[in-house]
Amino acid sequence: MYTIIDIETTGGSPVSERITEIAVFVFDGKNIVDQFVSLINPERQIPYYITQLTGISNSMVADAPKFYEIAKQIVEMTEGKIFVAHNASFDYSFIKNEFKNLGYNFHREKLCTVNLSRKYLPGYKSYSLGKICGELGIVIEGRHRAAGDAFATVKLFEIILNHNKDSIESQLLSGLSQKDLNPNLEPKKIRSIPDEAGVYYFYNDKHDLIYIGKSKNLHTRVLSHFRNTKSKKAIEMRNAIADLDYELTGNDLIAQLKESAEIKQNKPVYNRAQRRAVSHYGLYHYSDSKGYIRFEIAKNTKQNAIPLCSFSGAKSGKSYMQRLVDKYTLCQRLCGLYTSTGSCFQYEIMECKGACIGKELPEDYNKRAELVIESHKYNHQSFFIIDYGRNPDELSVVSVDNGKYRGYGFIEKQLVNGNGNIEVLFDCIKKENDDRDIQQIIRNYLKTSNPIDIIKL
Repeated sequence: MYTIIDIETTGGSPVSERITEIAVFVFDGKNIVDQFVSLINPERQIPYYITQLTGISNSMVADAPKFYEIAKQIVEMTEGKIFVAHNASFDYSFIKNEFKNLGYNFHREKLCTVNLSRKYLPGYKSYSLGKICGELGIVIEGRHRAAGDAFATVKLFEIILNHNKDSIESQLLSGLSQKDLNPNLEPKKIRSIPDEAGVYYFYNDKHDLIYIGKSKNLHTRVLSHFRNTKSKKAIEMRNAIADLDYELTGNDLIAQLKESAEIKQNKPVYNRAQRRAVSHYGLYHYSDSKGYIRFEIAKNTKQNAIPLCSFSGAKSGKSYMQRLVDKYTLCQRLCGLYTSTGSCFQYEIMECKGACIGKELPEDYNKRAELVIESHKYNHQSFFIIDYGRNPDELSVVSVDNGKYRGYGFIEKQLVNGNGNIEVLFDCIKKENDDRDIQQIIRNYLKTSNPIDIIKL
């Protein structure tokens, strides 16, 4: 079953604009068996140029239902059916974002009649809805109105479907066919994976866990594995995947933490050679016999030692160390960048104060070295990271205590909002191991992301 859908909007961006009209036709491949058409109050002004294009004015939508008032009907009509539209990414992204604003994740398998027309009806100059329908003799009654465009899309889809039904089904897997998959893997399992953040698991014919991965968008990421033919190993793994599973995490931080811990715990065969890129080398510090704080870029093999930060290779680590030397006027030799005895090069050009030859006292030099160490610490040593959960009524909680990662958990949103009871946050935490990968994941997340809240202790 299919739902052929068309919408009209206040503009082109699904993030900043809203839907003004929607048409949903339930199509069984031969006949329309149900339909829903409605203007929608976008709760904002419709630009003049949009009214000129669609004929939908502010006065027309003033008394129309708002999206949340028809949301349940759209969910029920589209559930278990394939979402079909002309330029489907446009319609789908708007509807998905409207539901996101309501705290609901809308996920449907989708097909685009623009892409299908180009593939199965080649040779036309244009594949815009108006042009391709004109070429095929499909009359559009009400162009740039949801019902008219959606009904024309039904007719277009019917033409494509009648000639290429089996091939069209493969488009649900972005062009993959059964021959690209392990015979025991059901394509429906791939198609049903939602486009949300989480961790995914691949199993072989014996149901051995062979790979663990994570993504902000599980659906897209899992599909990418089956399209990857760039290496012998990628093809070998693809052919070995006989089953798969996933677990939603609500956000990318929990996905990264969970993936890192579970790879170490399970050691899947196709993850063993895979090391997290940031984990090869780290920035470490120690005090030498003369009392100077020294820094070094070394391989991340030290037992229980957590570096200040990590790098994909020694070269990138040393480049970063050189920037710290320049910024804090440190000594190249005490930072592992100059190996000969005597004074370092920076001293020769008067950019080092002589710690390398004892000219600068340890207590003076160490004041600047301590600034480097402090700059790599958390702003607060004990805190909770609050972010989105796996559903609208839930939040995720990550705990850091005295600079150490304690674990993560999930909690009902109502228990956090305005409660002020820190104990409920401690209670929801499932204890996990801390290591250099986990520390780097949390630090990078705090630098590059904006969680809902940081609760400092």
